[in-house]
Amino acid sequence: MPGGRLTHQERRQIALGLADGLAYAEIARSLDRPTSTVTREVMRNGGPTGYKADLAQVGTEHRAQRRKATHKQPVARTDGRDPEAMREYEESFVAILEQSGLPKMTSRMLTVLYTSDTGSATAAEFVARLQVSPATVSKAMASLEGLGLIRRERDDRRRERYIVDNDVWYQSMIAGARSNAQFAETARQGVAVLGAGTPAAVRLENIARFMDFVSESIIRAAEQARDVLKT
Repeated sequence: MPGGRLTHQERRQIALGLADGLAYAEIARSLDRPTSTVTREVMRNGGPTGYKADLAQVGTEHRAQRRKATHKQPVARTDGRDPEAMREYEESFVAILEQSGLPKMTSRMLTVLYTSDTGSATAAEFVARLQVSPATVSKAMASLEGLGLIRRERDDRRRERYIVDNDVWYQSMIAGARSNAQFAETARQGVAVLGAGTPAAVRLENIARFMDFVSESIIRAAEQARDVLKT
């Protein structure tokens, strides 16, 4: 299986595969590359609908030049993991989170939490790890907490620690379901205002019924998943 960075020709093949609607795994097989390599390449360079081979090639060259300009000594890891492999994986994770709508820096911080064994970090640790300001950390964490993706608590040194764990995902799903339920209730209130039976009222009633169904399904699935995982 080929190693090293993708060539310009391989990037063109990826672009053609995406245009033909092929799955990442199919494109990867045609290149004799791991599926993760193709997935990372696409998500890092515009996603499946915005990927351009030439732009991806230029972007990769620019990133390589920046790394050469700023790279000094590889940071030794204390967990025994391959630093280069971890860096590549973290970039992939950040790209996926960005595609879901999170800002880049927020995605980087959430990736730090997900890929650490403790699943937690203090503001000072984020500052040191990502070379960002405390204000940037505070803003990103407030956003993630609002989405229900993290929680915070005080450690034994009275420092505020940001934490992600399995139950956080459950809470996030429940919060999303409740938001859908509130939307449904608001839509249903409009039925009386607009007049039952009118096209606008019928539209809102259908929206409310749809959101009710989705909310109930999400809550039921989240509770079942949590019970299974805990068991």
